[in-house]
Amino acid sequence: MNKAVFLDRDGVINEVKTNRVGFVNRPDQFYFLEGVPEAIKALSQSGYLLFVVTNQGGVGLGYLSHEDLNSIHDYMVNEIEQAGGFIQEVSCCTHIPHAGCSCRKPEPGMLLELAEKYSIDLAGSFMIGDRDVDIEAGKKAGCNTILLHDSSSPTYNADYIFPDLLSASTFILHMKEG
Repeated sequence: MNKAVFLDRDGVINEVKTNRVGFVNRPDQFYFLEGVPEAIKALSQSGYLLFVVTNQGGVGLGYLSHEDLNSIHDYMVNEIEQAGGFIQEVSCCTHIPHAGCSCRKPEPGMLLELAEKYSIDLAGSFMIGDRDVDIEAGKKAGCNTILLHDSSSPTYNADYIFPDLLSASTFILHMKEG
């Protein structure tokens, strides 16, 4: 069985709601957070399968098209590959918020579907996110959960908390060695 790291996108991989950009609706609005390409490279090279699992309700709400979303993800994946990392697959829920689907986090549908497709040991895998819905989806799927946030934020019962993806990846790699 494979082990995986599931990554939320906005707020984990890229900036969101900063002075530069609100929501990402085009590739030129996509800015990696500091240390993200290095973190993904290290995790990729350690043998973990990496996936992006992201709610993108802006498609269902008409803010961007499926083609726009695909171009953003193509840009993200290509930039990560140029930095030496590898994203196995990007899984998106494009339904509108509160649509009642099984794929929109906090439901675990995207993680469970990827786990079946790639023979993933969920108990040995990690879900990394910056919001309660990410942690809840990871818990429901049976993953270890990591919240990226400062220590003054609510913990949402995450198993671990780190300020950024690079710190979280260092921890995961040390756990793997141990």
